Amino acid sequence: MEHIVITIARGYGSGGRTIGKMLAEELGIPYYDRELMRLASDESGINEELFAKADEKLKQSLLYKFSRKEYKGELIPPDREDFVSNDNLFNYQAKVIRDLAEAGPCVIIGRCADFVLKDMENVLRLYIHAPLEDCVERVRGILHGNDRELERQIIAIDKRRAAYYKYYTGREWTNAGNYDLCLNTGHMDYPTCVEIAKSFIEIRKGK
Repeated sequence: MEHIVITIARGYGSGGRTIGKMLAEELGIPYYDRELMRLASDESGINEELFAKADEKLKQSLLYKFSRKEYKGELIPPDREDFVSNDNLFNYQAKVIRDLAEAGPCVIIGRCADFVLKDMENVLRLYIHAPLEDCVERVRGILHGNDRELERQIIAIDKRRAAYYKYYTGREWTNAGNYDLCLNTGHMDYPTCVEIAKSFIEIRKGK
């Protein structure tokens, strides 16, 4: 089997980002999260600040609830007025994801990477989730408010992530069929999740 690429989709407060970092460290491979915006900026020549602003704006937009722009792999050329559109900014991030996946092993967080790399066989697609009460405990001190308010914020963030995913993939974000392995961090600690993922990788390599 070729080098392994691990994509991680995760519910807010589930610990998916931490598990991704731990997994990358255990395997001795690169970890990519927000760095993707910088790399996409380098690739496109578009100011990185525009990627960050679009990322935040789109997370708060109602657009995703009413429309869809499934990613097809195309890039809009610089001479087009919509070169710096939100969709093209996503397209460049997707191109970077594909380039990284083709170049070598790595862990990639979010950005619909599981869908962007859907035609690659050397990808392990993880979905990390947890019961709401566990997520509340993890985000206490990061978000502000009482338990009820924290619950509302977590639910709102996950709804935006689901809408973003549906907009660019046409799929339901929480559908287990999109992933190779789903891990519930309410039932196991982070090191156990990492060991399960590593075992799964070894099984895949042996095929």
